[in-house]
Amino acid sequence: MTTTVEHPALTPATLGGLALRNRYAVAPMSRVSARPDGTPTGEMADYYAEFARGGFGLVFSEGTYPDSAASQGYLNQPGLARDEHVAGWRVVTAGVRAAGGRMIAQLMHAGAIAQGHPNTVGPSAVQPRGEKMRAYGGSGPWPVPRELTTAEIDDIVDGFAAAAVRARQAGFDGIEVHAANGYLLDQFLTDYTNQRTDSYGGPVANRIRLTARVVTAVAEAVPELVTGVRLSQTKVNDFTYRWPGGRADAEVIFAAVAEAGAQYLHIASEGRNWLETAKLADGGTITALARQATGLPVIANGGMHDLAQAHEVLTGGHADLLSIGHGALANPDLPARVAAAEPLAEFDRAMVSPTVTVANARRWRESRQA
Repeated sequence: MTTTVEHPALTPATLGGLALRNRYAVAPMSRVSARPDGTPTGEMADYYAEFARGGFGLVFSEGTYPDSAASQGYLNQPGLARDEHVAGWRVVTAGVRAAGGRMIAQLMHAGAIAQGHPNTVGPSAVQPRGEKMRAYGGSGPWPVPRELTTAEIDDIVDGFAAAAVRARQAGFDGIEVHAANGYLLDQFLTDYTNQRTDSYGGPVANRIRLTARVVTAVAEAVPELVTGVRLSQTKVNDFTYRWPGGRADAEVIFAAVAEAGAQYLHIASEGRNWLETAKLADGGTITALARQATGLPVIANGGMHDLAQAHEVLTGGHADLLSIGHGALANPDLPARVAAAEPLAEFDRAMVSPTVTVANARRWRESRQA
């Protein structure tokens, strides 16, 4: 006999008009498991549907490249850059929806930290910090990117909008603009990677301009879908970075994307615990500030499989939904387990070693079952 746990994460929620059965979301996690041409596979469809069958109300796609010029970040990364990608994603979204979940496509331009594309571009010709990620097939230092022209920036905005239309055709319920974790839009926002002297550089209001333009373009291209934006201070290649202006910068950033048409904000922690990256100097949290500054729903990320922390985040006014990464990989049925008061499995890094592919995780599970 099981006992139902009335955890606040199990209550229904609404995200920009999208009704969700609970407040649990699967975080976007790159799995580099698509075909070489960027088309999603049947194995990917099974992977995503499993989360919906396990009770997750919302499932985010992994970062998906929007154009064929320079946005692809990794080899075998899925795309929404061409019409042939649509059919593959349509199978994925249909599986999630059939299991009672909803799915949002995260559109991501890698920019200067593209390790599966020879044409790296960025806001300025500044070499990214750190080295390419081995788990995603990379090695060695990042190259110095080529600085984008204003005409190319316009093309990038158009590419996001066109990809959003393809996402609608593929059956997605919404679009998330990936402006976090050190990828292109975040490179424009970051002071040390953006050395431009035009309207995209200098003060934070200029550095957030490209993200705002993309959000507006997406929202106008697919007004019937939910449009949101993912932001972070930390990056895949810089875990210590914080917005230099602290609360003042955050308020400018949040106001800009809200005015641009974002219907929710997703604040990423880049593999860190939420409290580690969310805490502000004055004792508040960046997720609570996002809610207060915009009045929009906020999704918190970072250790949200911890039931006590998740409870505090939701009941303490810090966020409205929770996105879960490693905890979801270890527990694709996490919401069902929470509802039944069943213990959660611990994440094993071997699930994503030596690479983060879906096939590698499947082999790990099969070895455990043997």
